[in-house]
Amino acid sequence: MKITMFKNLLSMVVITFIVIGCATQKPYPEILPMGKVKFNESIDMRGKTITTYILFDALEKLEKMKEGEILEINTDRFEEIENDIESWSRMTSHDLVQSETGDNYQRFYIKKGQVVKNEKKFAIIISDPGLENLLTPLGLSLSAAIRGDDVNIIFQEPAVRVLKKGYRGKLKGIWKPFSVFARNGMVKIGHIPPQDKLVQLKKLGANFYLCGPSMQHFGVKKDELIFDDVMIAEYFTFLEIMSKADVHIFLQ
Repeated sequence: MKITMFKNLLSMVVITFIVIGCATQKPYPEILPMGKVKFNESIDMRGKTITTYILFDALEKLEKMKEGEILEINTDRFEEIENDIESWSRMTSHDLVQSETGDNYQRFYIKKGQVVKNEKKFAIIISDPGLENLLTPLGLSLSAAIRGDDVNIIFQEPAVRVLKKGYRGKLKGIWKPFSVFARNGMVKIGHIPPQDKLVQLKKLGANFYLCGPSMQHFGVKKDELIFDDVMIAEYFTFLEIMSKADVHIFLQ
């Protein structure tokens, strides 16, 4: 019994150091060398490694710019960031005209294109409200919304709690006491809290749906929701949403 308790305690200590270690930002110089391309606006995303965070800010900046103007994006040197920005530019009207790589940084120059509404519809069903289990569905939803898709998110079963005021995601099992460390670590790299991601999604035009029976079962009332215009429904409404969507994702 004592050996088992010791192993559990040791595991929790190890995971704490892993989370803190992952959250530690690499040091970088305050001033970067001048770039080779003339730009109109610039954002510094160094220290953030989550591309939905980076490109949401980039999109907000681009919306205030004129067509043909150039936005400079500075990031840490990560292959996944480079690949994601290239993919995003291929899927939108915004053109990645050039990129530069330094020892500890990357720089991307995005030319604003003509805004064209994407006709694709994106539907996702979320059932698990766990902190780590929300990363993929909300990340994909944000990616689709930032690309310009019509995003529809259905929350059912325990996940209806995600839209309840004051919700804070937690780790599961023995890791639950370390949820604060995990949340803080995620925020540092760009994984903002789930409800903040929902606010971003709403700004981008996403629609939210809640399962009524799940709300009753898990004690979530309509006047406790973070948004006033959430549609509360059941299977036929969800089926209609799914039947009209081009992309379907179901995460249990």
